[in-house]
Amino acid sequence: MKKGILIAGTLFLGLISGCKEEILDKTNPNGVTVDNFYKNGSELTSAVTAVYALTKANQLTSREWFFLHDLRSDDVASGGGQLEAPRNQLLLGSHNSSNGVMNSVWNGHYRLIHRANSVLDLSTKVSDLSAGDKNRLLAEARFLRAWSYFDLVTMWGGVPLYKNYVTSIDGSLGRSSEKEVYDFIVADLKAAQEALPTTYEAANLGRATKGAAQMLLARVYLQQADYANAKTELQKIISSGTYSLVDEFTDNFLEETEFNKESIWEINFFPSGGNYNWDGDGNGATAGTETVRTQEYSAIGWRNIIPSNNLLNEFEKTTKGDAKTDPRYAKSFYFTGDKYNSDKNTLTDAAQNGNSSTVGGQTLKVSWRKFSLMYKTDQSFLTGGINQRIMRYAETLLAMAECENELGNTASAVTYLNQVRARKSVAMPAYPTATYPVSTKDQVFAAIVHERRVELSGEEIRNRDILRWRKAGKLTTEPFSYFQKGKHELLPIPQTEVDNNPKIEQVDQNPGY
Repeated sequence: MKKGILIAGTLFLGLISGCKEEILDKTNPNGVTVDNFYKNGSELTSAVTAVYALTKANQLTSREWFFLHDLRSDDVASGGGQLEAPRNQLLLGSHNSSNGVMNSVWNGHYRLIHRANSVLDLSTKVSDLSAGDKNRLLAEARFLRAWSYFDLVTMWGGVPLYKNYVTSIDGSLGRSSEKEVYDFIVADLKAAQEALPTTYEAANLGRATKGAAQMLLARVYLQQADYANAKTELQKIISSGTYSLVDEFTDNFLEETEFNKESIWEINFFPSGGNYNWDGDGNGATAGTETVRTQEYSAIGWRNIIPSNNLLNEFEKTTKGDAKTDPRYAKSFYFTGDKYNSDKNTLTDAAQNGNSSTVGGQTLKVSWRKFSLMYKTDQSFLTGGINQRIMRYAETLLAMAECENELGNTASAVTYLNQVRARKSVAMPAYPTATYPVSTKDQVFAAIVHERRVELSGEEIRNRDILRWRKAGKLTTEPFSYFQKGKHELLPIPQTEVDNNPKIEQVDQNPGY
């Protein structure tokens, strides 16, 4: 056998040495390269689809993205199950520049930006699409690039700002300022709004819409405390009549009620029952078909993180004792004794892996209900296809309340808060309440903080709220005992970036790391 291999190798070497160089110097005519791609509308559409694919890769919303956002908030605590060291570090504030979860999200966003830049720079060769269709595809790429840059700038501050497709290490960039990154995002989203449609037909649900670009731009302005411009974008959404609150709060987190009237943008996963392949880039026919979130968070899954005691005690009660009367409490969390699997099973204490919670002095096990498949299954391995809702109309109303309050229109702010509380399946008493009298700007702000937390808990929004309120000096108390001023405001630039990017040195690292 060894002799045969040796003979074959010798013959192969002989063939190589006997060939002329020009004969060997050939390009595979069937190979796909950047130079021979982007010839037509079909290929441009495929390239934009590849940008979307990265949104649901393992590095982003199918796994690491929700962990990074949630572990940087005070909505969660350790479930005591299998919370790996890099995740626990983020929860405890002991992370450093080598943290694997953080690095994954950084890399995922820059891979997405790279793909979006290739679409925007190389699409000039495409001539068989109408101007409207081509501009829409380019607007989708701009929206997705803006989404990634917004995540990066809010968590890391000024970051390398790649505006064009980079083909070599010579194209590496150093850090831009926060303002430069924000200005670029604003320009992308303004341009995207001009070309994106209001709605899509069923086959294209999940693509970026005009409303999604407006809501993301409102988030960008809000993060910079630019309330007037944020209000302008929010008003466009409200005045469009495209969106409304759905009657049932839980419809925002179930598989059967995806793309409802409240959804502004959600990332589309394949129906449950497929596979989760842990792909980092969103490549391949099965990549990103499902999310592992329900397995990571669910009571009968790994239960890696659970609702924090602080969050659980945020929900209002109107009677004495520990009973919580805000219906969103029971609709957001599972408790021992709850029914699941289409009411066929009863959740036991033993079935919930890990730690207990403390609610009103009572010790009990509580787990996340939002985005969990437990409502229709009793499987212990729960990868599934529930779409990741990124933006929904309730957030629009709550953001508008904050803008109105900051602009001196407290009565209008309270009206928007009460719209969210009046949802048919929630029907909470309108403000003012005994706990939230809302007579002054500060009192209204306290109600806004409360309402955003109980309405949007576990939706990867709270951490960004903390960042902007801390920066604006609006936090009445610091949520994290580990917090060190001058360090924990931002994440560290990944050490791999410092090591491999010739334009970034250790001196460019964020303070404290």
